[in-house]
Amino acid sequence: MTPARPGRLPKRRDFLRVQAGRRCAMPGFVLQAAPVPPDLAIPAVRVGFTVSRKVGNAVVRNRVRRRLREIARQVIPAQAKSDLDYVLVGRQGAIDRDFALLRQELVEALRRLKALGPPRDIATP
Repeated sequence: MTPARPGRLPKRRDFLRVQAGRRCAMPGFVLQAAPVPPDLAIPAVRVGFTVSRKVGNAVVRNRVRRRLREIARQVIPAQAKSDLDYVLVGRQGAIDRDFALLRQELVEALRRLKALGPPRDIATP
């Protein structure tokens, strides 16, 4: 079973709020985390993705974004705390990095931010 897709951070102000929170830099990405705002009705895990133009042209940036989106889909709903919002900022190292290594780095980043929750078995509907 594959995990359900996490929700998205829809607005710029959400990205800015998470940017002001805690962060953990890894070779392929930077993971940022901040508490979910109290006015949010449904406490769902929400994730945002951003990749700077410094990383490469549009093709490269989209490839990095797709890779980050997939590791987030596999790891965050099953292992991350649901009371935090997350932003993955792509770095140059994410282009050639082994996919399994990127997944391990995401779990390690969650552990360093003390954002690992109890393991859950989440299935797609």
